[in-house]
Amino acid sequence: MSDAGQSFVIVCDLDDTLYLERDYVVSGFRAVGDWAEKQLSIPEFGNVALALFEAGHRERIFNTALQEIGVGEDRGLVERMVGVYRGHRPTIALQDDISRFLVEEYSLGGLALVTDGFREAQQKKVAALRLNELGFSPIVVTDIWGREFWKPHHRAFLLLAECFHCPTSNFVYVADNATKDFLAPNQLGWTTVQIARPGGLHTKQPPTADHAPAAFISSFDQLPDVLGFE
Repeated sequence: MSDAGQSFVIVCDLDDTLYLERDYVVSGFRAVGDWAEKQLSIPEFGNVALALFEAGHRERIFNTALQEIGVGEDRGLVERMVGVYRGHRPTIALQDDISRFLVEEYSLGGLALVTDGFREAQQKKVAALRLNELGFSPIVVTDIWGREFWKPHHRAFLLLAECFHCPTSNFVYVADNATKDFLAPNQLGWTTVQIARPGGLHTKQPPTADHAPAAFISSFDQLPDVLGFE
């Protein structure tokens, strides 16, 4: 896929690419559960919310959990819980394969991040994973511009193109969600790689050919072969 000796700018997604988003969900529910018990004397909320998640619920979990523990729906309370969830300091860790990839002496032209999601939550994830210290720069949280600039908008990818000043063929975007992640970089001529981690929440089939990645991996251990690193 590459010319011999080509130096790539590796741009990564965050959730389910560098760490498992499931771990963030567990961390968040525990934080909300602790808050609800300490501040409101509402026990077991975190455990009930997590059980709903594990059973496949993905929407209105806080509302449903409140109903199940007998509190009933309370819009104001749900909003406060969402604030605790997004604002908590997450207990998450890089997956082992990305740690291995980062310590190898590959000839990289750069390492960067593009991630969607609510600004405060994403920035706390970045801090918890210490991505700045690991060499990710720039780190682009698209929500700083507003939700209309979340992927598949081109803005974040065009910003990185300006930062690195190299041919589009040198850029690689590694992400997990084919419904939104690859359309813009495909249109810009980047190489796109979908990572399908066991336990990932958003590994989906592309809705059109334009959304499809150029390659598939299940681990960053496979990325050097995909890119032709020696």
